[in-house]
Amino acid sequence: MVTLAGSRVPLAEAAVLRTLLLGWVLFQVAGAAGTRDVVAAYNLTWKSTNFKTILEWEPKPINHVYTVEISPRLGNWKSKCFYTTDTECDLTDEVVKDVTGTYMARVSSYLANATSSAGDPPFTNAPEFTPFLETNLSQPTIQSFEQVGTKLNVTVQDARTLVRVNGTYLSLRDVFGKNLSYMLYYWKASSTGKKTAKTNTNEFLIDVDKGEDYCFNVQAVIPSRKTNQKSPESPIECTSQHKAVSRETLVVIGVVVIVVIISIIILAVSLYKCRKVRSGRLGKEHAPLRTV
Repeated sequence: MVTLAGSRVPLAEAAVLRTLLLGWVLFQVAGAAGTRDVVAAYNLTWKSTNFKTILEWEPKPINHVYTVEISPRLGNWKSKCFYTTDTECDLTDEVVKDVTGTYMARVSSYLANATSSAGDPPFTNAPEFTPFLETNLSQPTIQSFEQVGTKLNVTVQDARTLVRVNGTYLSLRDVFGKNLSYMLYYWKASSTGKKTAKTNTNEFLIDVDKGEDYCFNVQAVIPSRKTNQKSPESPIECTSQHKAVSRETLVVIGVVVIVVIISIIILAVSLYKCRKVRSGRLGKEHAPLRTV
C-alpha cells in the first residue's frame, strides 16, 4: 500500500503541470487572437516645406488606431496625434522649437478598443529628420521688377516660415541667412537662350539690351546642402517696353485732357458772368424814366 500511495504523488504533480501548461498555451492563443489584426505602420515619410512638417505613413486603418511619438535625438519621447485613424500627423510645433536639431519619430498601432493593459503595441520607427538640412524650399515670389534702359531690376520676396521668435514668424532669409541664395534665369522675349545670375540678397540688377523685352523667373537655392538644394522655379514674368511707352503716353494725354476740361469750365464761367453783366446794363438802359 505504501508503494501505491507513493506513486500517486508524482501523478498528481504531473496533472498540475499539464494544467498549467495548458493554461499558458490558451493564454498565448488568446493574446495572439487579440492582436492578430493589428497592423504595424510602414513607409513612414517626412513631408516638410518651409518647416511645415508632417509625418505620413501607411496603411489606412481598418480596426485599429495609431499614436505618434517624437523626440529630439537626446531628448524624451512626446506623444502626438493620440489614437488617430489618420495616416499623417502634423509635427511642426515640435520641430520648429529647434530647426537645427535632429528628430526621431515612431508610430504605434493599437486595436480600436484597446486598453492600457493590452500590452506593448507594435511600432515602427521613422528615419531621422533634421529640418534645417531637409525641409523643402517653397516656390519663391517675384515682388517687383522694372526695366529702365539697359538695366533690369528684379526683387524677390522671401517666403515666410512657421518658425517664430518672440511671436514673429521668420522668413527663409531670417532662418538661413547668407546660406540662402537666389538664381535668376532670364532671356530675350524673342529668343530661347537663357542666361543666369545669382545673388545672396533679394535683388538682381543686370545689364540688358535697350528696347528689348525680357522674360525671367527665379529659384531659391541653398548650395551648402547635399539634398533638397533647390526650390521650384517661380512663374515667368516678362517686361514690355511698348506697354511702358503706352502708359507714359496715356498719362500725358490724361493730363492734357484734364487741363482742357478745366480751361473749358473756366471759359464757360467767364462767359456766363460777362453775359450776366451785359444783361444788367441793358436792363438799366431800357428802363422807363421816373417822373418827379
